[in-house]
Amino acid sequence: MINFRYHVVSLTAVFLALAIGLVVGTAALNGPVADSLKNQISALNKDNSNKRDQINQYREELNRSQDFATEIAPSYLNNELAGRKILVVALPNTSEFADGVIGMLKVAGATVTAKVTVQDKFFDPANTYELLDLAGQSSQPTIQMEGLPLNSDGVETASAQLALGLLQRAGAVQASADDVAALLTAYTKQSYITVDDKATGGAEGAVFISGEPPTDKDAAKKNQAALMMVSQFATKPVVVAGVGVGDGNVISAVRGDPKLVQEISTVDNASTVQGQVATAMVTSERLVQNKVGQYGLGGSSLVPKAAS
Repeated sequence: MINFRYHVVSLTAVFLALAIGLVVGTAALNGPVADSLKNQISALNKDNSNKRDQINQYREELNRSQDFATEIAPSYLNNELAGRKILVVALPNTSEFADGVIGMLKVAGATVTAKVTVQDKFFDPANTYELLDLAGQSSQPTIQMEGLPLNSDGVETASAQLALGLLQRAGAVQASADDVAALLTAYTKQSYITVDDKATGGAEGAVFISGEPPTDKDAAKKNQAALMMVSQFATKPVVVAGVGVGDGNVISAVRGDPKLVQEISTVDNASTVQGQVATAMVTSERLVQNKVGQYGLGGSSLVPKAAS
């Protein structure tokens, strides 16, 4: 008669057989499976090594192309801006490439009358009334408040005042050197801008350098304020050069405005040497030929066509 002990012995024998089978099967397959895994790992390592080599090659090609652009810049730009007076206004987040843009403007023969670096504080909506007060207090004999937009928008009024002091005026008394210095000092002391030494007025046009847009809770208002500042300088030829990526960036805003896109030229890759060379060419086109165009990776072309 089959009893409980028989069942225990039978089950034990079954499990023992399974265990022996697993051990024998694993031993039999261990060699081929292990070899296959090793081959796959070796292939992946080689593929990763190839990808790293490709990345290094692309990086080297980019660096060489930048070097090439630097080397050909003097002959390519060919004093396109010789004798021209250009104001440079650097918006926030442009410190890495602003000097490169200025360098190419000088290679093209331009005289940079001033480099004004705008601080983030200038566009903070919390400071709009303080800016209005500052504009009123900064009025100078040859930089009067008369004719400036007087409303609740501090950025608009202050930007128009700076433009009045720094840009050339047609058929009117020019801002005196002392008044320009006093105006810039007033805004510098309140930490709204910083200015390089020997800044003067009388610029024939302005190049704005724009960077990545802000991303904080006031980003939309700050982006609009930056666009407002650019528009106040458009009484003279203006070029906006910088980075054309990021929601709300100034270049995209100009290109998306039906009025400003007809007045202001843009270059969206000015963080590269190629874009900086293009900026000098676009500035020449805007200032000398009085043409407006949108250039760069998202523009109509990378550079303007040669003048016929």
